[in-house]
Amino acid sequence: MPKWFQSGRRRDLSVILAGEGELSGQKLKTRLERRYDERIEPRSFYGALSSMEDAGFVETRTEGVADLYSLTEAGEERVREQFEWMREHVD
Repeated sequence: MPKWFQSGRRRDLSVILAGEGELSGQKLKTRLERRYDERIEPRSFYGALSSMEDAGFVETRTEGVADLYSLTEAGEERVREQFEWMREHVD
């Protein structure tokens, strides 16, 4: 498992994107904050997305004033691997 996925935040961002598809940074941040039931500092949130993009698991495109985030094929594969691993251990 790549080191980037050992972070719960990066894992959870990946799961949200896998389930919902492309989202704006704000919508993605709001979904994650609702899951955690707490506010996430923008610097920390966008830092996680940036590291995921640098690793090739997330891609960004700009539409108007919004950046839209989605998983790459490699990111989708990592989510599937994580899901299978979890299914093996939680039945």
